[in-house]
Amino acid sequence: MDDALLKLLRSVDTPTVCNAIEVAQGKRGFNDFTRGTMLCSDPEGGAVVGYAVTAKISALAPPTEAPDVIRTRRMAYYKAMAEGPKPSVAVVEDVDYPNCIGAYWGEVNTTIHKGFGMSGALTNGVMRDLGDMVAGFPVIAGSIGPSHGFVHVTELGTPVSVFGLTVGQGDLVHADRHGAVVIPAELIGEIAGAIAKMQGTEHLILGPAREPGFDFARFEAAWSAFEKART
Repeated sequence: MDDALLKLLRSVDTPTVCNAIEVAQGKRGFNDFTRGTMLCSDPEGGAVVGYAVTAKISALAPPTEAPDVIRTRRMAYYKAMAEGPKPSVAVVEDVDYPNCIGAYWGEVNTTIHKGFGMSGALTNGVMRDLGDMVAGFPVIAGSIGPSHGFVHVTELGTPVSVFGLTVGQGDLVHADRHGAVVIPAELIGEIAGAIAKMQGTEHLILGPAREPGFDFARFEAAWSAFEKART
């Protein structure tokens, strides 16, 4: 992914990317997106774009493994987050879902992960410290809560599930206040053209609709052109 594509992807929202993938595929039915309503720590902060660095956590009960095992895995987690290919996104599944209680994402972890040069985080788990999270590191999460519980890392680098979306290590993720999608690897080279085509197609209906004197007759003509052009 070159700088121009990264800049483009950061400038558009996730629904635009979802639609553009269907344009690139030439059909409807793209399925690699989150389900349900997620929460964003910075709704106006723009899109989170990057290659996934995956992990799983749990917080409902204390870990049963030895403390040195837990610490070693924690340090391996942070090393993976620091050294993953950039741009990168932390994608962390809370295995306690839907009964998540441990706020893994708050002032401390957002500051650490941003310091590693990461773009943001995607999780089905909990976030907190909404007034103190570091700026420029959006978190798209499943819920908000006050406590970290017994939060600890249980797995690294394995496929994870977040709101119905399966994300593998290294997948290209696009996320914002709407949720998240995984951009298929074989479409990365086509996605910029697909976004341009989709935006041009939408203009066939949006342009006339924004002009003075728009009525049903103009709508009918514009919609006919729009239907012929869209996926």
